[in-house]
Amino acid sequence: MLPVIEKLLILQDRDRNILRVSEELSRIGPERSELQGRMSSSQQRLDTAKQKVKQLESDRKRLELDVEAKKGQIEKYSIQQFQTKKNEEYRALAHEIEMCKEAITKLDDQQIELMEQGESAQREVDAANKAFSEAKSALDARVKDLDAREGNLRKELDGLATNREELAAAVDESTRSKYERLLKQKGRNVVVGIQHGVCGGCHMQLSRSVIVMCQGDQEVISCINCGRILFFTPDMDLAVSQ
Repeated sequence: MLPVIEKLLILQDRDRNILRVSEELSRIGPERSELQGRMSSSQQRLDTAKQKVKQLESDRKRLELDVEAKKGQIEKYSIQQFQTKKNEEYRALAHEIEMCKEAITKLDDQQIELMEQGESAQREVDAANKAFSEAKSALDARVKDLDAREGNLRKELDGLATNREELAAAVDESTRSKYERLLKQKGRNVVVGIQHGVCGGCHMQLSRSVIVMCQGDQEVISCINCGRILFFTPDMDLAVSQ
């Protein structure tokens, strides 16, 4: 094997690890955002349930005030009845008092209904609060794991990048330039072997002359189909499969 190919394989192995770690790091941000979104949704459900309880309580208190207002009117009409000497006015006031009592009955019924709704809403709050607490505990733990994972990956990435330039500098400029260009275009498979007469990258059939030149280890040979750099080792089967 050509020395430059050996150097390229070492460099490629380093770049593959760098790409692997970088891809893992790129997935942490979206996962963290997704977890935060789930937490926000759980919090929103809890807040909505609490707001419903608060609104029902507010409506119930408003009805209480309406009842007190009606009772105040009854008291006023009763005093006016006591003061009037006209039967017509007395009957009119009696009618107003009766209307107030009917209104109070309706208001009382509404209060009972609101109390029942409030109890149901409070149960929803309790369930939402429990769900939120459980979700928060699980999500907090997961976020903590992600933070730790992210820290470890960044350390690993820093370590991999430490002497990457030295590995690259060991390759002649022309070959290195070609390798770097292919790395951007093809990803992690730039320097590939030949198996059964096909390129290990694009899996297209190679000409016999290309295979022979690669086997000769005299120069850097590229696949005419994809441009990847080819190499040969004794354990590879160069023969075209039947």
